[in-house]
Amino acid sequence: MNRLQVLAIAAVTIAAGCSSTLSPTAPVPRTSANPPPAIQHVIIMLQENRSFNTLFMSFPGADTSTTGRCKPFTPSGSPTICDERDKNKRIVQMHPITLETNRRLGGVDIVHSHSTFETEYDDKKMDGFDAINLGTTGSQGPALFYPYAFVVRREVQPYWDMASRYTLADHMFSTATTDSFVAHQQIIAGTTQLNSDESLTDTPSNYPWGCDAPPGTVTGVIYSSGRVNDFGGPFPCLTQYKTMADVLDAAGVSWKYYVNSLQSAETSGIRWDAYDAIKAVRYGSDWKKVSTPNKTIFSDIKNGALPQVSWVIPEIQESDHPASASNKGPSWVASVVNAVGTSSYWKNSVIVVLWDDWGGYYDNVPPPQLDYTSLGMRVPMIIISPFAKRHYVSKTQYEFGSVLKFIEQNFGTGSLGSTDVRANSIRDVLNESQQPDLFKIIKAPWSGPYFLREHPAASDQQIIKADGGVPD
Repeated sequence: MNRLQVLAIAAVTIAAGCSSTLSPTAPVPRTSANPPPAIQHVIIMLQENRSFNTLFMSFPGADTSTTGRCKPFTPSGSPTICDERDKNKRIVQMHPITLETNRRLGGVDIVHSHSTFETEYDDKKMDGFDAINLGTTGSQGPALFYPYAFVVRREVQPYWDMASRYTLADHMFSTATTDSFVAHQQIIAGTTQLNSDESLTDTPSNYPWGCDAPPGTVTGVIYSSGRVNDFGGPFPCLTQYKTMADVLDAAGVSWKYYVNSLQSAETSGIRWDAYDAIKAVRYGSDWKKVSTPNKTIFSDIKNGALPQVSWVIPEIQESDHPASASNKGPSWVASVVNAVGTSSYWKNSVIVVLWDDWGGYYDNVPPPQLDYTSLGMRVPMIIISPFAKRHYVSKTQYEFGSVLKFIEQNFGTGSLGSTDVRANSIRDVLNESQQPDLFKIIKAPWSGPYFLREHPAASDQQIIKADGGVPD
């Protein structure tokens, strides 16, 4: 049975599950036997472009590797750099990099489109990471062994401290087999399926990625056959699937999406605003819940205005994005965690820290292929809460729908009817009956006051200049 036959069977199985007893809109009523949850606030922090192995190589108890395999031949059959390095074992040692990425390479990104995923995944061999290119669009030449990298510990110490103290999931897979546009849709919708035969993939043809894109902008699509058409999709102002806005609104659950303004003149509107691509939100009453700038989360925490569900989207220099010329991502995350932890919200909150995609970097665990669009490469997930299992590495298989499923379960809402149906909920690492853990400050080089003073998106243009394009 070939891979497409396996994926076709999986897709039918998933579709059957989605059409069973779950309703995308009907909330689960709460009764005296089903009281309000102990967890009253869920905060999702979505960082950028790092595989699990890249950030957490050698973390105690986690599945990581200090070496990787490389591809022996190119599709044309000619020898590769891999053959020249080691003709027998084809083993590459992981090398250290910084969050800013290697300045010797000009601070460029690594291409991480769907085709990159297919090359690196290589039918579970996970040996194609030397056969891709540098640059957001792959225009900067062969990556060679650069993707076989780990970030030096001193730069990610706050992440390691959070993961050591609470729960680290080492089998969280990005639902998307591509880059940030699709990944950011997955964390609000659990899908990018347009119809029974096609889903969104890769990035739109212009910026910003949403209803505010210039006329004529189109999206890329992947068909159930596996074929990709980079220009075959609709204008990115979407009506084809529901989002958590529909589910939460129907159940009366408050939410906000903290992100920087699309209208920022300094950054040319380049932002990861997933809800800007959802027509009902962009042109409806929910647009006021897209809260700008992202730093308003600090005042909302201080003023007792934190909603029940929050998405927190970083600035470029806070994001861990390669080529950002910044290593402030761990401090940004720590500053939000510390703000929650030192407030009255700590006693009933869960903070989920995620990375949207793998950024092209090496990972040693082949992602299960559940259908023609997923699962993508493994990314880290840290679950921080007084109810989280402590000093724990979860081996449960998760995807982005796992977070959405937990929100639905926790607040008694209806289901999206997308990947939240098949996904394992993150509820298995939370114990609402345990004695709440007292919060301890996460140490980091930069604190909350620094980010409140910070000049917005100072390095966007730096990324654009370095890569000949725009960050994805």
